[in-house]
Amino acid sequence: MNLKKVFSASTLFCCLLMLMNCDNNDDFSSNSTAQLVTVGDETYRPEFHYSPEENWMNDPNGMVYYKGEYHLFYQYNPNATVWGPMHWGHAVSTDLVNWNELPIALYPDDLGNIFSGSIVVDKNNTAGFKTGSESPLVAIFTHQNPLNNEQTQSLAYSNDRGRTWVKYQNNPVLVNNDIVDFRDPKVSWHQETQKWVMVVAAGDEILFYSSPNLIDWEYKQGFGIDLGAHGGVWECPDLFKIKDENGQEKWALLVSINPGGPNGGSGTQYFLGDFDGEIFTTTQESTLWLDYGTDNYAGVTWSNEPNNRNLFMGWMSNWSYAQNVPTYSYRSAMTFPRTLHWQKNNGKSIIVSKLPTEMIYAIGGKVVENNNAGSRFELLNDETLGEGKFYLETTIDFSAINEAKIEWGNKSSSVVIKYNKIKGELILNRAESGYKFNNLNSNILKCPYVLPDSNQLKINMLVDKSSMEIFLNDGERVITALVFPLAPFKNLEITANEEIQFIEQIKINKLSK
Repeated sequence: MNLKKVFSASTLFCCLLMLMNCDNNDDFSSNSTAQLVTVGDETYRPEFHYSPEENWMNDPNGMVYYKGEYHLFYQYNPNATVWGPMHWGHAVSTDLVNWNELPIALYPDDLGNIFSGSIVVDKNNTAGFKTGSESPLVAIFTHQNPLNNEQTQSLAYSNDRGRTWVKYQNNPVLVNNDIVDFRDPKVSWHQETQKWVMVVAAGDEILFYSSPNLIDWEYKQGFGIDLGAHGGVWECPDLFKIKDENGQEKWALLVSINPGGPNGGSGTQYFLGDFDGEIFTTTQESTLWLDYGTDNYAGVTWSNEPNNRNLFMGWMSNWSYAQNVPTYSYRSAMTFPRTLHWQKNNGKSIIVSKLPTEMIYAIGGKVVENNNAGSRFELLNDETLGEGKFYLETTIDFSAINEAKIEWGNKSSSVVIKYNKIKGELILNRAESGYKFNNLNSNILKCPYVLPDSNQLKINMLVDKSSMEIFLNDGERVITALVFPLAPFKNLEITANEEIQFIEQIKINKLSK
């Protein structure tokens, strides 16, 4: 479970006094930290998503499952709430809902700062690092020299379930002096060739390497120079097999990009194709996005996942404004984990994202359930909505309407989700939700989506204080967005452009531990 920052009584009183003296109109038009801090960090800290007790966090790193624990490592600056010399923070969970923050795992050294990377369970001791009864966990990460920005790939290993780490004495194990941005190695075992495979970001392409032992790496391929989006630097790749509902397999390659995302700033694209242990190929021509929101970046999947799932987690922020969001003791959280699958959609192969079964541990009692809600739904002055911790499920029938919207807010501000069937587009408008993001394009998020022949749009929405994760039709599209209300949002309305029955069903559950 997240550790919380505790305010003294005097601090709380001062915060409340400052809030009472704030002019609401000024608050809505300003990003002044002095004004926004009066709301309080714990008002915004999510309870069902991981956030560090204090200071700065970004990319998830080294996510691995081992002996009952899901390990989450992450980019961490222990000295400030803005990006700085990178360490690897560390947390573990047994249920993906409650997280226990552990001591820092990896510190900067003579070779530089500790950038992103991955961890594998070296069950066969291919690297020779095993010293006891435990299988060694081996971290493959990027060393970044702060003096010249040279980036190289290095190793560290643990023989005590990830609690302590030893860096390999002959680091680095992979150098490419021709590329400035050469980072974020993701490593996996390729069973057919009996070798380790590394994908690493290099400028705006992905390089593939293989190794028998995690130490000696051989270059195999460069991918993507003429494919996908190239509006910024490519980062944090991930390569894995992915199945459809019938068990048919493809290979997926995730690639984060900054800037150049679908709604400005950071985003994650993906490619579906084939991989033979050395060469990745795809027939995909269009750019496909894992998430159309602005706040899911640098995500990768867990290695050694016990249920053979592609279990994914991303950094819930965006480089356009990550260092300026209105929290001051800590900065940022991770998305809720998701499982990734592929399916055919309008003749094209896509990745769909679903909430994992562990979500059941966060769902509490029902706030409302209506299987025939009719032409309008309204829930006013509800305390669960006001706490900002709820899970909404609704199905909207667009057979006789062209537009519908969901509005969560109060009398003076709100966030609006609107779908237009004619345009084939969903818009999330957070421009009047309280805090205004300093990248103006990031206040109105657009997601293209054509309804299926049924004309039905199923919406699942996970709200956790300062975040909204919205899944359309079982994850065919996902929109993840931060929202920072300046006062509780206790009202929820669902309306359409016609006074006709269109809400098939609606259910809202509170989230509770």
